[in-house]
Amino acid sequence: MAPGTVGSLVTAVAIWLLPFNLMRMAITLVAVTLVGLWAGSRVERGLGRKDPGLIVIDEVAGMLLSMILLPRTLPVLVTAFLLFRLFDIWKPFPARESQALTGGMGVMVDDLIAGLYTLVLVLGARALFGVPA
Repeated sequence: MAPGTVGSLVTAVAIWLLPFNLMRMAITLVAVTLVGLWAGSRVERGLGRKDPGLIVIDEVAGMLLSMILLPRTLPVLVTAFLLFRLFDIWKPFPARESQALTGGMGVMVDDLIAGLYTLVLVLGARALFGVPA
C-alpha cells in the first residue's frame, strides 16, 4: 500500500477512535501543519528530493482538515477518506501548482487543498441532501 494511503488511513482510524471535539481537532491540525512545514523542509534537504513519499505528515494534516467540521460517523469518515485520497492523487487546481512551492510549503499545501476540497464537497452534499449534523 502507498505511504500516503497508509498515512491517511491511520489518521482516519485515529479520528474515529480518539475523543476529538472541534477545539482539539483544530489544535491538532495547527500543530501537525506547523510540524509538517518544519519537518518537510528538513527531510527534503536531508534527502535532496522534493516531497519524498516517506513524508506522510501532509496526509495527516489533509485528513484532519477534511473532517474538522464533519460528524465522525463511519459513512462520513469513509467518504471523506476516499474523496481525500482522490483529490490528493488527482491534485485539481491549485493543488498541483502549489507543489512548486519550496520546502515544507510545497510538501503541505497540496494536501491541505485536497482536505479543503473534501470538506467542502462533503458539507455541500450533506446540505444538498438534508443530512443533519
